[in-house]
Amino acid sequence: MNLWPRDYSPEELNHLNAGNLLGHLGIEFIAIDSDSLTARMPVDHRTTQPFGLLHGGASVALAESVGSVASFLALRDSSKTTVGLEINANHLRSVTTGFVYGVARPLHLGRNTQVWDIRISDDDARLVCVARLTVAVVPRHKTRPDTPKHLPGD
Repeated sequence: MNLWPRDYSPEELNHLNAGNLLGHLGIEFIAIDSDSLTARMPVDHRTTQPFGLLHGGASVALAESVGSVASFLALRDSSKTTVGLEINANHLRSVTTGFVYGVARPLHLGRNTQVWDIRISDDDARLVCVARLTVAVVPRHKTRPDTPKHLPGD
């Protein structure tokens, strides 16, 4: 079964990145498969700490970004939206160059909550970070009024 209620393209999703943290960090969506969403982020001056290593907070930002967008895309009820409740991450390997890739897959898609597993790897497919994101599924009116009701093309 396809996780998504309709087909999305990475190009469509990348319209969400302008003027916010995703765009500032260079995060871009690169693949949407039947059971996962993948984004990548450069390891550069925007995402490293003073010693040249990928900043743990940047990894968490990638994990929350790809997991949050995936949670929104997985909704089948247009009167609902998702908001983050909790994220945790374990940093397993340092990275100094290239890109890191975050792949979000659902662990639980409930009526009121969703739990997402996000695995971040480097250009050599070595695991860099594992994260778990929990989101609440809430009525759309409880969020900011400018929250997108749907993506471009919907």
